[in-house]
Amino acid sequence: MSMSAAAADYSFTRMTQAELDQVCLKHERLMKGIPGGMRAKLAWCDLSGLSMKGRVLKDADFTGAIMVDCDLTGAVLDGSNLYCVDIQLSCLKGASLRRVDLRGACLRGANLEGVDMFEADLREGAMAMPDKKTGLVYREISERASEAAYANLRGANLERSKLTGIQAMKADFTDAIMKSCNLSRANLKQAIMDNVDLEGANLSGADVSGASLKDAVLIGAKTDMWRVSQTDMTGVLTDKPVGQDITDLPYGNMLRQHALWVSTIGKEGTPSVFDKADLRGLKSIKGFNLAALSAKGAVFYGLDMRGIQLQGSQLDGADMRNCDLSGADLRGARMTRVRMDGANLEGAKLGALMIAKDRYMPADLSDGRMRNVNFTHADLRMAKLDGADISRSNMEGAQLKLEALENVICMGLRGKIAE
Repeated sequence: MSMSAAAADYSFTRMTQAELDQVCLKHERLMKGIPGGMRAKLAWCDLSGLSMKGRVLKDADFTGAIMVDCDLTGAVLDGSNLYCVDIQLSCLKGASLRRVDLRGACLRGANLEGVDMFEADLREGAMAMPDKKTGLVYREISERASEAAYANLRGANLERSKLTGIQAMKADFTDAIMKSCNLSRANLKQAIMDNVDLEGANLSGADVSGASLKDAVLIGAKTDMWRVSQTDMTGVLTDKPVGQDITDLPYGNMLRQHALWVSTIGKEGTPSVFDKADLRGLKSIKGFNLAALSAKGAVFYGLDMRGIQLQGSQLDGADMRNCDLSGADLRGARMTRVRMDGANLEGAKLGALMIAKDRYMPADLSDGRMRNVNFTHADLRMAKLDGADISRSNMEGAQLKLEALENVICMGLRGKIAE
C-alpha cells in the first residue's frame, strides 16, 4: 500500500506553499541559532507538488509525509527522518541526504542525480497510521521494502548505505558510488549500473538479472547466491588481475632503472614499459619520477600517486579511477580515452610541457572519461579535452579557458573556474 493510497483512507494535513515556507524559515533560524527558530515537524503532512528547493532542513521530521512531485533540488536534509515517505516523481537533484532514515520510502521515478546519500538507510520499514481522534496507532500496513524503481540515481553517492531488499528495478545507477553498500537481497532487475563503484559492497542474494554492469568495480564485493542471468558484465573490474599482473614482474628494479634513465637523461638505466599491466599490487607510487613512462591500457585503479611525475608519459586508455593524483605532474602526457572517474587531481599539472624554446607539448585528454573528478586548483591550460566527459567534477580554482570546454561534456560542474 503506497502512501498515496493511504491518503485516501486517512486525513493528512495538507499544507500550502506559504505555510511550508514558514516552517522552513523557522527551521533554518533554529539551525543558525537565531531566536524564533523551531524544528520542522512535517510528519503526516501532504506536501505534494510543493517546493523546498535549496532549503536547509537538517534533522527535520517528515515521517509518513506525502511528498509526490516535490522540488527538493539542492536541498540539505542530512540526518532527517524520511521514514516511509512517498517521494515519487520528486526532483532531488544535487540534494544532500547524508545519514537519512528512508526505510520503507517510495522513490519510484524520482530524480536523484548527483544526490549525496552517504550512510542512508533504505531498508524495509513497517508503517502504522495515526488516528487523529484518539491519537492511537490503530491500523498497520505490512512491512515493505523501500522502492526506487525507475529512479534516476546517476552519479549519486550511496557509500555505506543500507539498501537491503530494496526494489530498484530499471533504476539508473550510472556512475554511482556504492562502496561498502549493503545490497543483499536487492531487486535490481534490468537496472543500469554502468561504471558503478561497488568496491566492498554486499550483493549476496541480489537479483541483477538483465542489468547492465559494464565497467563496474566489484573489488572485494560479496556476490554469494546472486542472480546474473543475462547481465552485461563487460569490463567489470574484480580482484582478479587484468592483463599482466605487476607481482609477476620485477617492478622494483624496473622502476629504479626508469628513474635512473630519467635522471641521467637516457645515459643510464632503461625506460620501463607497463602497457596493459595491472599495477594495483603496487599500492603506492607516491612521489615517483616516472616521466615518459609507457603504460597504455594499464590499470592504476585506486593507487596513491600523490606528487608523481609523469610528464610526457603514454597513458592512452589507462584505468586511473579513484587514484590520488593530487600535486601530480602530467604535463604533456598522452592520455586519450583515459578513465579517471572519482580521481583526486587537486593541484595537478595537466597543461603543456615545454620541450624547446617556444615549443610546447600539451597534455592530451581527448575522449577521456573524468566524471566526478576533483580538479580543484589544477592547471589545465592548453590541455586537449575534445570529446572528454568531466560531468559533476569540482572545478573550483582550476586554471582553464572556458573555450576549451566547447566540445566537452560538462554537466553539473561544481566550483568557479579561474580562467
